[in-house]
Amino acid sequence: MKTGTTQQKITIAFINDKSPILDLICNDLIASGTEVFFRSESIDEGLSRLSPLKELPKVCIIDLDFYDTIILAQLQELRTQYPTIKLIAHSDIDDEKVGYGLLYFGFSSYLLVGSSADDFKKVFEKVYNG
Repeated sequence: MKTGTTQQKITIAFINDKSPILDLICNDLIASGTEVFFRSESIDEGLSRLSPLKELPKVCIIDLDFYDTIILAQLQELRTQYPTIKLIAHSDIDDEKVGYGLLYFGFSSYLLVGSSADDFKKVFEKVYNG
């Protein structure tokens, strides 16, 4: 049900290693009017890109090696420093244990490689608007 209020725009950031798949999705999202604040290739770079921002992205898409303990520690730092940013994992790991682990870790959602830009938009809306 729509109310008389204007819908809040979803702003996003990407933290991923080199991924041609996410390059295409990012380009599709930008073309459809989604505001992408930045793209970075590591959590450390993402943290340095977040710190000077006056407004934070609402959602951060993360596509990294979720089995790597160093990355998990860095994700904990990201989660601690920026608890209001919704995290969405993007991965080719189709394993319920990993998916549930990420949700337990504080991720709001999980998208598999092969998801379209429309799938991302639906998840953004669901995650951000409840």
